[in-house]
Amino acid sequence: MPVSGLKAEVDPAEVGLDADRLQRIDGHFARYVDDGRLAGWLLTVSRHGRLAHVSRYGARDRESGLPVEPDTLWRIYSMSKPITSVAAMMLYEEGAFELTDPVSAFIPSFADLRVFTGGSDEKPVTVPATEPVRIWHLLTHTAGLTYGFHRTHPVDAMYRAAGFDSGGTSVDLAQACDLWAGLPLLFQPGAEWNYSVATDVLGRVVEVASRQSLDAFFAERILAPLGMTDTGFWAPADQASRLAALYGRGASGKVGRLSALGDAFRRPPDMLSGGGGLVSTAADYHRFTQLLLDRRSSPAGELDGVRLLSPRTVAYMGRNHLPGGRDLATFGRPLNAESPMRGSGFGLGFAVVIDPAAGKVDCSPGELSWGGAASTAFWIDQSEELTVSFFTQLIPSSAYPIRSQLRQLVYQALI
Repeated sequence: MPVSGLKAEVDPAEVGLDADRLQRIDGHFARYVDDGRLAGWLLTVSRHGRLAHVSRYGARDRESGLPVEPDTLWRIYSMSKPITSVAAMMLYEEGAFELTDPVSAFIPSFADLRVFTGGSDEKPVTVPATEPVRIWHLLTHTAGLTYGFHRTHPVDAMYRAAGFDSGGTSVDLAQACDLWAGLPLLFQPGAEWNYSVATDVLGRVVEVASRQSLDAFFAERILAPLGMTDTGFWAPADQASRLAALYGRGASGKVGRLSALGDAFRRPPDMLSGGGGLVSTAADYHRFTQLLLDRRSSPAGELDGVRLLSPRTVAYMGRNHLPGGRDLATFGRPLNAESPMRGSGFGLGFAVVIDPAAGKVDCSPGELSWGGAASTAFWIDQSEELTVSFFTQLIPSSAYPIRSQLRQLVYQALI
């Protein structure tokens, strides 16, 4: 169903897309709704900076019979991370820090960290870190931090015991960073890749370096300038009816509503999570992707006359920063994250495709992407001047191969 209010701006053929082939995407994901795998979804496809295909299907709240609307609010979870990374790189451009600066210069508790080498979560064996966690380690998830919800390592259990699981927390961001600093790292900084709270720590660096709270920095320096008026850390009471319901797929395969987890986004959080705390709309996030799109007519880092980053900085963020040019499959811990691991490296805030053949899904070298825990996803293909965003609300993001299928179907529509 075409989306009014968030409309296609150009005939697909004018930008090298086949309208009939684009309909294959809608038909494919409509079946996800019809057979109960998803409640609803919204999709945008743009090329050369112009929206060519916008569609939606199903319900934002299945139990209440409320349809997906153009202004539906979605929990974007880890799609918050690129926004936090842009905030950090804006401060980098102002000389607030170097990428090699130790995090302890901004968060003193990050001095004298220790690294897990054995034992259990209750009796860990640790050694001193051989070098400090640096800013670039946070941007690339190579700091040695983790998430409690991974449930694959004793340190993950230590995070959960400290109150950090998949739900919210009762401490603020500064307190959370101090608690994380008191737990062991999984490995020596820079030695491996592990998806983690690193971007939340980066958000605290943004606060200290800018002397602003993270929500204030986002609002004043990114969201207002870009016209992202519906993006924030919670859905205000007068807009809460627009917030999509959150669903989960259990081990049995049954999909059910996650009311408690979803309702946390209806009130101000205790911790401003730059790693996973934002709600947004398809229109807002589309504008964010256009900021980072490098168009022949308008270099990356600028949108509608507002420049937040230089084109060189955006290009540098999009390089693979993993040591030796390795991909996530060979340098990362084998766990579920928001990107395929084979053939993808990691830049400063995004996954970066380095070998399209390795992942066995059509894509382009240099493609930037990430996704969220509730199966949202986006990517920016600089070589094709293509951006794609997909919004739904199903946890975990690994429940179905939505992202690989979406790429497969979008690229077959390029002509």
